[in-house]
Amino acid sequence: MKNILLFDDQNYQEFLPLVYTRPIGALRCGISTIDEKWKSCGDHHVSFLSQAYLTPKFPSIWSDDNYMVNARYFPVDSLLTELDELEDGDSVWCGKDLILARVKDNGSMDEAAKNAFYSDLSGKKKEIKNDGLLYLSNVWDIFLKNGEAIEFDFQKLRAGRKSQALPSTVNCLGDQYFIEEGAKLDFVTLNTESGPIYIGKDAEIMEGSVIRGPFALCEGSGVKLGAKIYGPTTVGPHSKVGGELNNVVIQGYSNKGHDGFLGNAVLGEWCNLGADTNNSNLKNNYATVKTWSYSKGGFKDTGLQFCGLAMGDHSKTGINTMLNTGTVIGVGCNVYGPGFPRTFIPSFIWGGAEGRMVHKLSKFFETASVVMGRRNLQLSDVDKVMLSHIFEETEKYR
Repeated sequence: MKNILLFDDQNYQEFLPLVYTRPIGALRCGISTIDEKWKSCGDHHVSFLSQAYLTPKFPSIWSDDNYMVNARYFPVDSLLTELDELEDGDSVWCGKDLILARVKDNGSMDEAAKNAFYSDLSGKKKEIKNDGLLYLSNVWDIFLKNGEAIEFDFQKLRAGRKSQALPSTVNCLGDQYFIEEGAKLDFVTLNTESGPIYIGKDAEIMEGSVIRGPFALCEGSGVKLGAKIYGPTTVGPHSKVGGELNNVVIQGYSNKGHDGFLGNAVLGEWCNLGADTNNSNLKNNYATVKTWSYSKGGFKDTGLQFCGLAMGDHSKTGINTMLNTGTVIGVGCNVYGPGFPRTFIPSFIWGGAEGRMVHKLSKFFETASVVMGRRNLQLSDVDKVMLSHIFEETEKYR
């Protein structure tokens, strides 16, 4: 068994606000999260090496022999081969990115040495090209590369397994589908000719829905009546979606249950979009989209013509909310009211275009506890400490 630590590198800030509440390795892109991908490709124990305040929830598990893996990279076959060939102190690089390293610990490494493991790699240094590699560079890559990621996960998930039979009422084009046990779908249309469709355990697609792959509906999630979904789209576990979606990735435990358009977007966990919430994903002049960059501390050009919304955990919108192209919403926000709110909404903000105020942390905890309680989960003391740190960390943006 290999002991793998998925480490966050210098690109960490490019994934905010999603990684305020999780390491990069816990992000979902495709059907599964990055750590789940690494766990599924061998007899590996996988943990995280991320920001110190995340450690109580996402601990780093070290052994006497550790395989360090850049959390932004997926376990394609070529990387697995490189991993197997590592000796103590060896490292694999792609340009400026450290991708893999092997670090043995005889018990003498303190926390500082572990966090700076990359500075003391005394073995062979190997350079590889990025041909054939699958990796993320920023938060927008989560939806940009979601199609490749769904295909990657789909092939692994169905290997040696048999899908549940399609109900006779389902109209399906192509045969690239996999349906897990307990899934329900009747009188729906699936098009797998443009990419595979995965329906997770106990998930449900209600009548009249039309879905074009690549698409993943994860465990316990649901598609509401008459939804229109264009791939590549992933609906993470225990989420509900309705209306129109196009190239969306929902991490999990979030709802867009009503009509309204959501496109080229990434949502965290415990988010809720009110009825008829719409986001723009294309500027009226067809120019590339500028969006808030945490690393720059200002707006920068994404180079993308289609770019919608990035929303952190525990954020919500009211009914009829309109979100402009390239909007970034932090953690614990409640966005509502007429007009278009600003395209950067810092964490723990209530309000919209007509004004805003700071969301009191005590009130936020009350709401989050109720929301999580509806799924029989609890806002733990560890969660509260983590979210309190994020509240303080993001004060400079408010």
